[in-house]
Amino acid sequence: MKLGPRVIKTGIAVTFALYICSVLKLESAVFAGIAAIFTIQPSIYRTWKQVWNQVQTNFIGAIIAFLGLYFLGNDPFSIGLVIIILISISLKIKMGETISLTVVTVLAIMSAPGNEDWLFALNRFIVTFIGMATALLVNIFVYPPNYKKNYVKKVNEIFQNMSILLRTAISDEMTEKCFKEQMEQLENDILLLDEQFMLFDEEREKMSKVNNIDVREIVVFKQMFKSLQQGFIVLEDIDSFYFSCKPTPEENHLFDQQLEYLIKYHELFLLKYDGKIKMDLPSLEDEFMKQTEGFLEKVMQSYNEGHKIQMAVIGASIYNYAFQLDRLNTLVEHYLKKSQ
Repeated sequence: MKLGPRVIKTGIAVTFALYICSVLKLESAVFAGIAAIFTIQPSIYRTWKQVWNQVQTNFIGAIIAFLGLYFLGNDPFSIGLVIIILISISLKIKMGETISLTVVTVLAIMSAPGNEDWLFALNRFIVTFIGMATALLVNIFVYPPNYKKNYVKKVNEIFQNMSILLRTAISDEMTEKCFKEQMEQLENDILLLDEQFMLFDEEREKMSKVNNIDVREIVVFKQMFKSLQQGFIVLEDIDSFYFSCKPTPEENHLFDQQLEYLIKYHELFLLKYDGKIKMDLPSLEDEFMKQTEGFLEKVMQSYNEGHKIQMAVIGASIYNYAFQLDRLNTLVEHYLKKSQ
């Protein structure tokens, strides 16, 4: 079982929150642990945003809870009515993600025994705030997320898995069960990569003064994603259409050779970004696209002779993959030249 940084940070945040409450002799420290669990997010910005939103909604919730206690009491019906009002307000001000912790806070306040309403409620509010603040500090200082490193690592992992599928797609060497499993895994990985990119871009946009990230590099990362996404579309098209049109051995060789060519250059462009390819090598742009255009001409010739519309669809998909790779190469070269 693999424990990710977020799991470890959640455990550390809960531990520190409980310990701080113990040192300060605050009652019901468990609410600090609950607050820490709800506050930890996959990025520093989202954790800060969660803390800020939670403070606002918890403050609103505390006021509503006090009013509920004063006018309605703390019987089950009153507590349920107060929670309905609180949830409605949270949704109205577009802070639905904070509802869980705010409801817990309201329940804690409205469960105050006897005449201890104010002190009891203040204790609960402070304990909850300690949990949120601890989660934010832990997310900043313990295993701070390295978005760039994690993103590039994930891109290379996805490419390696995708290249195996592309190399065996035409030859049909992989069992159908294994191919389906690998395709599902690849699709999930690409979706996760998209989420990772959004976190990266969000952090750059919202915390640019803290994390100074080159915008050109963000554009390169986006193109890396588009290239992988189009490679996956090629695999889907081959799986859906290729074998139904009964390709000839010559067509098999043509498509297999072209995919091998694109995989080679896809890997080359990723290595170029990593600085493992010499920058003084002659430009690949002209040769790359000329070869791809030649491939598409042969595909269209095959379509004209055999009226295989599926071949044209797959050929266009492969051409688009080549276009995305060519775009990636151009962006990588521009980024590296500006960075020198």
